Amino acid sequence: MPLGTLDRSAPPLFNQGPSALSRLIFFSALSLFLMVADARFDVVRPLRVAVGAVLYPVQWLAMKPVEAVTGAARYLADLQSAQRGEDEARRAMALQAQRANQADELARENERLRTLLALRQNTPVPGRAAEVLFDAADPYTRKVVLDQGLVQGIVPGSPVIDERGVLGQVTLVQPFSSEVTLVVDRELSIPVQNTRTGARSVAFGDASGRGLELRFTSAHADVQEGDLLSTSGVDGVYPPGMPVARVVRIEKRADSAFARIWCEPLAHVAAPRYVMVLAPVGQAAPPEAIPGPAAGGKSPVPAGASHKPPPWVRPGAGGTP
Repeated sequence: MPLGTLDRSAPPLFNQGPSALSRLIFFSALSLFLMVADARFDVVRPLRVAVGAVLYPVQWLAMKPVEAVTGAARYLADLQSAQRGEDEARRAMALQAQRANQADELARENERLRTLLALRQNTPVPGRAAEVLFDAADPYTRKVVLDQGLVQGIVPGSPVIDERGVLGQVTLVQPFSSEVTLVVDRELSIPVQNTRTGARSVAFGDASGRGLELRFTSAHADVQEGDLLSTSGVDGVYPPGMPVARVVRIEKRADSAFARIWCEPLAHVAAPRYVMVLAPVGQAAPPEAIPGPAAGGKSPVPAGASHKPPPWVRPGAGGTP
């Protein structure tokens, strides 16, 4: 049979029921009716609630991966923010600790300077504040270097004090710095007086370079541990009454007529920072202008008079009386 003569229509089994156009019109009208009825009378709400209750587990399961990814991203962001905040807090804490240490150091320096100023006001001679730059390079001596020199008016033999007492004596002066030999140096000596008894003696730096020693003191002398020693002022270098040391140990031997007395210096000989350089007590004031001969041809200055200032104590000699 030729192909063109075949029947291409559907079998009678599939042609039963309404046509497609009829079904389109029916379902369109039904949809319109349901929309109007739902808008007016809310008739579809129970069905919507039932469908929502049935589909909720499916929605919950479908949202879990999204919530997991969102939570992980939020956790990582919060962790990074917390780490940055911790780093900033640590830096701020370190800065605050540094500032607190600086404030404490400044408070201690102010206290030392105030005490030094109060001690300076009790001395009858002028002085100049100076700062210790470093210790001297010689390991066999106890010396420090100051930031003041000839340009600032520092002269050899000037006594040096800190806020607690006598620190030493200027033994070398350069244009912009000066060298101070500490009281604990074995080459330096200083005349002292016991403030309790008034007895005078000479204190020398001991061999260890950490304290002083009263030499040539009788074993029967009235010296006790704890006695305060101050400058006697008989050498014309140190002002009288400046605290020097405190007696810490007394050793009396039967085979010697002298006692060995060790003293602890009151000044900060280990780590001085700010000091006061005083003018020597024996320093003469600058001579005034000598007037010419008065009327009558006589000079007010007697013939042969000398205007030379009194001699200095030799630097490093310690000002022994």
